[in-house]
Amino acid sequence: MADFSIDGRMKVKTLKKQFKEAFGSTLRVYKGVGFADDDATLASIRQGDAKGGELKVSGNIKVGNFEEKMKEIFGVKVQVANSDDSKLSSNDISISAAGRE
Repeated sequence: MADFSIDGRMKVKTLKKQFKEAFGSTLRVYKGVGFADDDATLASIRQGDAKGGELKVSGNIKVGNFEEKMKEIFGVKVQVANSDDSKLSSNDISISAAGRE
């Protein structure tokens, strides 16, 4: 299970694809109350005064912590769902475990 890095220049579709490949779970990316455009970059959908930068993600980070880090660093709301995207994962499990749900 490979770690990977996320930065603001990354497109939404690339982030979702790499997240799925690395952890098996589905990543939902939002802009406001709707889903973000797959071709948008993370920087372009930023909300608020996020600091930007880079986030290294490994499979043992808890779902809730990952979702908070994405909000803090990129100003982007994300939610982790199970592998077939039928339900949101608990904040208390790791993102790798979410892919096995």
